Amino acid sequence: MVRSFRGTMRGTALPHLLSLTFLLCCTVIKAGLTVSPSRSQFFKGESVSLSCEEDNSSAGWTVRRNTTRGTRTECDGWGKPAGSSCIMNFLTQSDSGVYWCEWREGAASSSIQLTVTGGSVILQSPVLPVMEGDDVTLSCHTKTAPSNLPAAFYKDGSLIRTEPAGHMTLHHVTSSDEGLYRCSISAHGESPSSSISVSEKYSTCSPTTTPSPTSGSPASSHFLPYGLLSLSCAIVGVLLLVLVVIHDSKSKGNQEGGEETIIYSMSA
Repeated sequence: MVRSFRGTMRGTALPHLLSLTFLLCCTVIKAGLTVSPSRSQFFKGESVSLSCEEDNSSAGWTVRRNTTRGTRTECDGWGKPAGSSCIMNFLTQSDSGVYWCEWREGAASSSIQLTVTGGSVILQSPVLPVMEGDDVTLSCHTKTAPSNLPAAFYKDGSLIRTEPAGHMTLHHVTSSDEGLYRCSISAHGESPSSSISVSEKYSTCSPTTTPSPTSGSPASSHFLPYGLLSLSCAIVGVLLLVLVVIHDSKSKGNQEGGEETIIYSMSA
């Protein structure tokens, strides 16, 4: 009975420990960066508000960015801080870059790419990755003319189709819909390109990946906290597995040794 109880403990120890490790790794302080108005492209001279939002509180979060002006710079250097928000009142092309929220303890949210153009056409597309199976509507807008002009839509440089009202809907998106999208309106010009990413319907606790910075922006370093966290979780999991296996082997060896001693004594 004792051996059976110990065997049961050894058999359940590994899944319990690994489950605990998984829960600890998934319990990460997360925040999302909200953009208002909710789009990734802006005309020069427009205003935008960036806010860090957590489930219960936004305290301790700050907005940072990577642009050609600098790397990991805080809001007070290029915008107007307001708690965990940042307001930019007059956008210029040099404000194009990668933006994210960073916690005082070093954790970071997923990032978004904002593009400011001096042209007269922008593409309105989702700021964050869209869920697999959802419908996504893209709109082509000019700075002064009505927003329902005929527009041509492109993906990765190839024409998809021309829509008479300037709106195109992608139905039930999948990973094959990921790519760089842009639009053009006759006699007005074309928009910059924006990336669309698709997230799986059922994903793990890993943070969602987002488009990388443009070639004109410095390399993004804000993924480091999540990268270190994932690496730490993997190391802890491997160590736990090794410890359990070693403990199991030693326990089994001790029991076998004890049985051999008893048999020897009985035969003597």
